[in-house]
Amino acid sequence: MKAHEIDYTIYGEEMQYVEIELDPQEVVIAEAGSFMMMDNGIQMETIFGDGSEQNQNSGLFGKLLSAGKRVLTGESLFMTAYINNNHGKSKACFASPYPGKIIPIDLAQFNGKFICQKDAFLCAAKGVAVGIEFSKKLGRGLFGGEGFIMQKLEGDGMAFVHSGGTLAKRELAHGEVLKVDTGCIVGFTQDVDYDIEFIGGIKNSLFGGEGLFYATLRGPGTVYVQSLPFSRLADRIIASAPKAGGSSREEGSILGGLGNLLDGDNRF
Repeated sequence: MKAHEIDYTIYGEEMQYVEIELDPQEVVIAEAGSFMMMDNGIQMETIFGDGSEQNQNSGLFGKLLSAGKRVLTGESLFMTAYINNNHGKSKACFASPYPGKIIPIDLAQFNGKFICQKDAFLCAAKGVAVGIEFSKKLGRGLFGGEGFIMQKLEGDGMAFVHSGGTLAKRELAHGEVLKVDTGCIVGFTQDVDYDIEFIGGIKNSLFGGEGLFYATLRGPGTVYVQSLPFSRLADRIIASAPKAGGSSREEGSILGGLGNLLDGDNRF
């Protein structure tokens, strides 16, 4: 099925949202929890599986298989479809779940397929299939950060993925290699060869603070890299959170806890 042709506008800088403009009877599918707002007359419907036409016409077993694939990528069994039942154009908006950038992916320009990290997908035009991509390399599956399974977007329509922090886009020439922290990969085109490499050196491995492996991405193809993976942000928040029976980590005040009393943070 040819995907619906949707128009869009991305707003914001650090906390972005994408506004999708739908013609009458056009549909956009989205992950649960990404909805922000919509015009009156757009109908919301919860669907089982990835929302693609192939999935919807494949019977109960096909829908169960599609939903099972989504569970493997850490997503919900269900997605939400938004259909414009108005006689004119209407708009629906979807927001990024944490600070970063929303990336518009025109699958028609990437030969119908884009591979991304498991939680990157935000929304897409109806007709785009959201599936899984298994790693065929043992080392990548065991040490690559994303495991054996990544997400794949297939079709000929628009899809939107989100990244954390600042986004870098690299166009790799044939044979060109880019080395990346495994958690900083957002996604890449299907022609890119993705593998992992041991950092090497006892001091680097034990005291470098960057783990034992990094990802190697070999061109040709397009690669998107994020500066702040959500897992890294969450780790910093957890490390700085107040511990049970203790106090929070101070932010450099020479007065310590007394400084908190003076600056208005009066929690005990």
